[in-house]
Amino acid sequence: MTGKERSRLPFFVYGTLRPGEHNHDLFLHGRTVAEEPATLPGALLYAGPGYPYAVDDPGGGDTVAGEVVTAAPGEYGELLAVLDRLEEFVAPGDPRNLYERVVRDVVVEDGTAIRAWVYIAADGIARELRARGRVIGGGDWSDRAGT
Repeated sequence: MTGKERSRLPFFVYGTLRPGEHNHDLFLHGRTVAEEPATLPGALLYAGPGYPYAVDDPGGGDTVAGEVVTAAPGEYGELLAVLDRLEEFVAPGDPRNLYERVVRDVVVEDGTAIRAWVYIAADGIARELRARGRVIGGGDWSDRAGT
């Protein structure tokens, strides 16, 4: 995958950026051309202070529910910058990161796997969540009240 192809990937959102959640209209409204239900395989969803964290679970059978969001024409650069700020992603591996922005395969409703940017918990946060965090059963932030 070339740098240009990698930079124009859609985003997989699974928490407060999903339709109906409070950050969706604040950050995505008018900047997307498509939003499609999808899942992130091989990950667990943990409850955070007001927002969730996806954490890689290699070999695990768990999935995280969300949507694949495609930027509208001319909006990609601004959307990427806005989401990086929101998710407190500074640079790959930066110790100040709250989340890491990584490329993962996500699965859309027809079973097709597509590459997308996903914000997952930064390493230190992921270790803490694995040790003491609360997993959101079923991997769906929309169902968090039942966990």
